[in-house]
Amino acid sequence: MYRQYDLLKSFLAKYRQLDAHENWEPIIISKKLKPGDSSDVVANIKARLYKLEDFKGDTLNNKFDDEFKAAITQFQLRHGLSADGLPGPGTMAEMNVPLKSRIKQIIVNMERCRWLPVSLTTDYLAVNIPEFKLHVYHADSLLWSCNVVVGEKVHQTVIFYGEMQYVVFSPYWNLPESIVRNEVLPAMSSNPNYLNEHNMVITGRENGLPVIQQKPGPANSLGLVKFLFPNSYSIYLHDTPSRSLFGESSRAFSHGCIRVGEPVKLASFLLKYDSTWTTSRINKAMHLGKQQQVTLKQKMPVFIAYFTAFTDRNNRLNFRKDIYDRDEQLASMIMSGSGQY
Repeated sequence: MYRQYDLLKSFLAKYRQLDAHENWEPIIISKKLKPGDSSDVVANIKARLYKLEDFKGDTLNNKFDDEFKAAITQFQLRHGLSADGLPGPGTMAEMNVPLKSRIKQIIVNMERCRWLPVSLTTDYLAVNIPEFKLHVYHADSLLWSCNVVVGEKVHQTVIFYGEMQYVVFSPYWNLPESIVRNEVLPAMSSNPNYLNEHNMVITGRENGLPVIQQKPGPANSLGLVKFLFPNSYSIYLHDTPSRSLFGESSRAFSHGCIRVGEPVKLASFLLKYDSTWTTSRINKAMHLGKQQQVTLKQKMPVFIAYFTAFTDRNNRLNFRKDIYDRDEQLASMIMSGSGQY
């Protein structure tokens, strides 16, 4: 994390330099631009992308050429946008964010870097909520990443540290009381066959509510496997039958748990210290329809983090939307506390 902190610190200096010398007025596009067009606004965007280090070419050239499209694409990727290479409204809104806002965003995330360990020498998992990504590391090396779905704003995924201990194949889903109360009971009142249609059963009563469990199977809301790291928030990683959500650029849809885009790959990684768990055995266990819990031979650290500014593997500065509105509160605490940045 010191490397991340130092890289953000270097970008902070660059953005402060830009803010001191540049007039960052919003760039307004009056009509839709497409490849081959020539327009003064193209030259203006090229100039801005040059200052943001996404464009390396001639900033006086006003043609929408391949170099311009590639620069737009890189900018979109750095901001978690759909990378179509076109300067649409969403892209221009990010490009027009005031420099002072970006400076504040960088400072907030430098502070978040200070909350994490200096370094780890083991394997570990890190979920960055605003990025909608799971990253798998060994020490300082990023091994692979995949898309995740996190909690929507009213069901926010909690930021915390845990240790992965179990992989559960063909899991049951024990529905939380809040979902039983707010979603299942109203559905049951309008559709008496609701439980059967969703492969659910009532196993008892608690706190005045039915205790409801969804049986294992391909339609189970947890999918075919879940990954448990015991915690007081009842947060865990799991598969999902709703695969289409992983194609969305913004993926805050869940009730707080984290849906994993590549569950088989994650299961294989977590079970790599047990040679009996081959890919074929994992696939068989996922489709068995009978719950099986496997205890990991080695617990694995899991960090659920919240970074709206970070550097990627290419040392490019990335920004993401503050989906839970957490930046402003932390910024106020930092600004009132000290001027160390």
